[in-house]
Amino acid sequence: MRQILLTVPDEQYAFMMKVLKSFAFEVEAKPVRTPKEKKLSSAQQEWVDEMKEALEQVELHQQGKIKLKSAYDLLDEL
Repeated sequence: MRQILLTVPDEQYAFMMKVLKSFAFEVEAKPVRTPKEKKLSSAQQEWVDEMKEALEQVELHQQGKIKLKSAYDLLDEL
């Protein structure tokens, strides 16, 4: 026996269950709720934004579009 996982919009759930139950096999419905998105604090959101920017810079560097500072250059600035 194999299982199939279907994701169905709430407004079409009743119809889909009716269709599935019309077949000659066992239908077991286990509702799965998607987790709610957590709201980030302003500090957390700032960290996420900075990380995205850093990753974009790394990607541009890998493409040869920008040159990043070396660790030695960063230490010299201190």
